Amino acid sequence: MTDMPPALAFRLRQQALLSDFGVEALRASELLPLLQRATELCAEGMEVQFCKALEYKPDQDMFVVCAGVGWGEDVVGKAIIGADLASPAGYALKTGKAVISNHLQNESRFRTPQLMAKRGIKRAINVVIANRDGHYGVLEIDDTSEGAFEEADIAFMQGLANLVGGAIERQRSEARLKAALDRQDLLSREMSHRVKNSLAVVAGFLGLQARASDNAEVKRALADARTRVEAVAAVHDQLWRQPSLEAIDVADFLVSLCAKLQENAPRHPIRCRAAPVTVPADLAIPLGLFVSELVTNSIKYAYADGQGEIRVTAVADEGGLMLGVADDGVGLPAGLDISAPRSASLGMRIVHSLANQLGGPLSVAPEVQGAHFSLPVLVAR
Repeated sequence: MTDMPPALAFRLRQQALLSDFGVEALRASELLPLLQRATELCAEGMEVQFCKALEYKPDQDMFVVCAGVGWGEDVVGKAIIGADLASPAGYALKTGKAVISNHLQNESRFRTPQLMAKRGIKRAINVVIANRDGHYGVLEIDDTSEGAFEEADIAFMQGLANLVGGAIERQRSEARLKAALDRQDLLSREMSHRVKNSLAVVAGFLGLQARASDNAEVKRALADARTRVEAVAAVHDQLWRQPSLEAIDVADFLVSLCAKLQENAPRHPIRCRAAPVTVPADLAIPLGLFVSELVTNSIKYAYADGQGEIRVTAVADEGGLMLGVADDGVGLPAGLDISAPRSASLGMRIVHSLANQLGGPLSVAPEVQGAHFSLPVLVAR
């Protein structure tokens, strides 16, 4: 077997470097480290002393050396190069064509930038780093040795530059998407906050109307309405405080909600035990309202002496959660059939409606002290 020709081995080595860099470019989340890696691989693949990445500044029509090999800290991140057509890098950027300069000392087409002349650079190649948003800048190799770069060298360098351009485009798209999602999240939080404030105003009006009425039945109905409005407000108050509206932690959400309900029921210890399961906001709202309604019912009716423990649980279950609200009070009214919500009270009809939204069916534990409700909640995966 004969040895591989050096020229072929050289090109195969370049292809291997391109392949490896392609994986890095796909994974990269930060631009400057990626540009630095590109210059390192470019210098290695071309077997040259110097390589640099130039970022174009259109407002000043110049380049900044943003990454490089062989240049030192006094150049990378600091040096500025003109981007006019008399500059090799500027010509490449403005025309979109790669530039080979094999004899810079005798070059009549372009001037040699001072930082290159000072280091005795004799030859260079410039290729454009571009994407759909436009030209980012230029990738350039420089060498002090005699010799001649070839058209095949441009193919290797342009391959690196194209991978960098694609990575820049992806990172910018991801940044725009994140900004849009952040804005949507902010608007959703603001909406929940405003809903909470608006409902607080409605609850206040209901309280004023109840106090102004001389009819005991009207007072009771308005008080019940106010309690339910406040429960909805409490749910929205917890929503806008969550770290993410796309994946709300049930444990944090219910613990905070129960603490809020506890503020209005100091004689009823409300214990909450919930699994760290995440749900979207459109599921968290009926879940919170379901818990609020049953806890409020226990506060009002469970204990004859007006004090007693209420327990809220949310245990991970196949396909979602098993949600429970329980007390050790007087239990449900005799003859109440929870399977026939139309004949039940308004409160139980609301509970059944919310149970249907969450998955259902609602069940009550038999032959226990107090009222023990349980509900399977379907959580989409």
